Amino acid sequence: MSDIPQHTLDDIDRVNASGRTPVVFIHGLWLLPNSWDRWAEVFDAAGYAAISPGWPDDPATVAEAAEHPEVFAGKTVGQVADHYAEVIGKLDKQPAVIGHSFGGLLAQIMAGRGLSNVTVSIDAAPYQGVLPLPISALRSASPVLSNPANYKKAIPLTYEQFRYAFANQVSEEEAHQLYAEYAVPAPGAPLFQAAVANFNPWSEVKVDHENAYRGPMLIISGEKDHTVPPAISEYQYKLQQKNTGVTEFASIPGRGHSLTIDSGWLEVANTALAFVQRFAER
Repeated sequence: MSDIPQHTLDDIDRVNASGRTPVVFIHGLWLLPNSWDRWAEVFDAAGYAAISPGWPDDPATVAEAAEHPEVFAGKTVGQVADHYAEVIGKLDKQPAVIGHSFGGLLAQIMAGRGLSNVTVSIDAAPYQGVLPLPISALRSASPVLSNPANYKKAIPLTYEQFRYAFANQVSEEEAHQLYAEYAVPAPGAPLFQAAVANFNPWSEVKVDHENAYRGPMLIISGEKDHTVPPAISEYQYKLQQKNTGVTEFASIPGRGHSLTIDSGWLEVANTALAFVQRFAER
């Protein structure tokens, strides 16, 4: 039986009924689908049909997530990737796929499976074959990786941890606002999977860079991102250039990991939209 919740099935029906090209938004760790709400409005206004499916068992709100953090525990990259593949498989038209952080990794996985016609990957988590490991990335992941028991747990970030990992390029006031509005616990497993991907030949954290049906891809990097520093995004770009399809790179100056949700989100959304408009019908 499908694990797609009814509200997502309803969204799929809405998108299919519109006749428009879908744009699937995939969130990363410590966020929920609501992190894409403003982006969805921009893409809908541009003539696409936006849909933001959650990870399996995602709560509907940040408040629900605080009440039941245990629902996040135990999610693996492979399980979540298969979930999104199932969602995409129910769409009448092949979508554009846009993801941030671990959602950016999942977007690249979807592209590697030939499931997207255009892909935008924003500050994507590292995967098998990505070699750089900057100190700031290790520090950002340390709330999870510091304790092996966290693999099977759901781990929240303190405000201070969120400030460093996500909100290092915004004011203190805005950082507190973002933390209250968006931050939720996250499964520990994906971070552990990513940390050992280069040592595990059977890792789920891998991307098929050479699939001829990958489609055009844009990799976006926040210049000041602590969680996914530019060295990681640049290496992903190098790997993705092995594909025969269009592969482009955009650096967003002065931006941290919160670039999709903070007050400068529209600049990033418009960068992604411009790329999608070049390659995806409406």
